[in-house]
Amino acid sequence: MCSPSATLTVWAGSWLAGCSAPDDILEALYAWAPQHTIAAGDPATGGRNDLPWSSRGNLPGTGVMALLKVIRETMAQPGAQLRLVLPVPGDVRGLPAGTVFAADAVDTGEGLLIGVPGTDGTGLIPQWADDTLQWTVYSTPIPPAPGPDMSLGEAEYAMREAVRDAADALMQLHTTSVNAAESDPRELIEAELADYSKHDYPESIPLRARRILNSADHVAAILTVAQREPASSPTSATAIGAQEDLLRPLWDAIRAARLVAVHAAARGTS
Repeated sequence: MCSPSATLTVWAGSWLAGCSAPDDILEALYAWAPQHTIAAGDPATGGRNDLPWSSRGNLPGTGVMALLKVIRETMAQPGAQLRLVLPVPGDVRGLPAGTVFAADAVDTGEGLLIGVPGTDGTGLIPQWADDTLQWTVYSTPIPPAPGPDMSLGEAEYAMREAVRDAADALMQLHTTSVNAAESDPRELIEAELADYSKHDYPESIPLRARRILNSADHVAAILTVAQREPASSPTSATAIGAQEDLLRPLWDAIRAARLVAVHAAARGTS
């Protein structure tokens, strides 16, 4: 799984559908960090949810079971949805514009929106503090979905193409490295994939969504290794731009495919 927010989205969807137990969610979260806490992002949200308030640089919190309570209560509204967000600078589709949640989600690169589109709902963002992962709760508008996701079939095809293109990009960077003969990128890729494999999926996840997420992890592992190649530490602006042009479309493809697969898994659709 690519992030704590993706893990929570998938497992919470399975739990709400009656296919997983609360302990299953907690076990999946503990694969990310040995300790989780939850706190409100502002005093008003804290009062509504009976949570301590967390300001920046100050990370109080309560136990992680409160996280499940917030999700269950928000999802009790008719039409409520779980929506993963994986924003990056320059692409903030799906975020509620002008909100603290949106700004913090861009800083963190992930988050989870919960509620009925077009109404006020809840946002969750994980923040690291040493070995603790704190989930901050935000009161935030839930914007309409930025547009229909591509189909699972389209996402699966895109990931098959991305595996090939990522391997080509790695080869291009590796063969120009002065240390190419001394390093074996296959071992580095396997090490990256081993980290991803620590994060499992519910049995209820659609098979095609599982394949997409596994392929996305494979592409991400290749790209991570490619970025670590000695030749991929360019010293000129031209070289930096060339590397970004080579790898950025593949990272974008991974992000889009993961969103499709996670949302399908949270809905239990194939």
